[in-house]
Amino acid sequence: MTRRVEDAVFDDPAKVWGQIGSALDGRYSVASYRSAAAVLAQRASEELAAILRVLDRFTISRTEIRSPGGNRMSATARFAELASAEGFHQEVRIEADLLVRLRAGKGDAAPEIDRILREDYIHNHLVDFWRGRVAFDYEWNSKDQTYDRDLYAFRSFFEAGVIDVGVIVTRELSQEFFQSLGYCLDREGRETSSTVAAKFGASTTGTHKLISRIAAGRSGGCPVLGFGILPGNITPG
Repeated sequence: MTRRVEDAVFDDPAKVWGQIGSALDGRYSVASYRSAAAVLAQRASEELAAILRVLDRFTISRTEIRSPGGNRMSATARFAELASAEGFHQEVRIEADLLVRLRAGKGDAAPEIDRILREDYIHNHLVDFWRGRVAFDYEWNSKDQTYDRDLYAFRSFFEAGVIDVGVIVTRELSQEFFQSLGYCLDREGRETSSTVAAKFGASTTGTHKLISRIAAGRSGGCPVLGFGILPGNITPG
């Protein structure tokens, strides 16, 4: 019998909610890759608690979704403020050089015969938030290729020994939901001729795009925990 890769590398959501607590079930979906939830719970429990507090306090209104702003909408700034209040540093970059030494012979006393410096071996990869052993990103409405950048950044941080797990918060909202919101608003709050559904097209971020990239191994060996914003986290206003 052939199994799908998603079944092999993602954890059972019911067990994941058991590991991190089920208070947010119904407001967010969850996907745990390579035991990310267990790693967070055991190796970064304080960071996990901080992330859950951020998610609990965070909501988006229907008006905000209809308004202009894309990934830099007012809710995005509010999310960043919540993360900052929990001690997460913002827009953290990783840079590193690699110093290679060649020795002739065995043992620590073997003479060094050459030395090569590879500058910018890890170059300028960025995560939205970082604290302790956790990198943390938020993606609302970017092009879906943004996930490749995020996951490769997680991989770089992980392989450099900086983090144990990466977390991404994005959206899990159907086109039918966006269609139900009707038309977009302009900066003065007036309806435009553009529909909300058109603004959130097939090439923008969503959990299905994220999960396929994680399953393809874009984060390498770095465990990743993904949260998807559900309609239950959208307020009427």
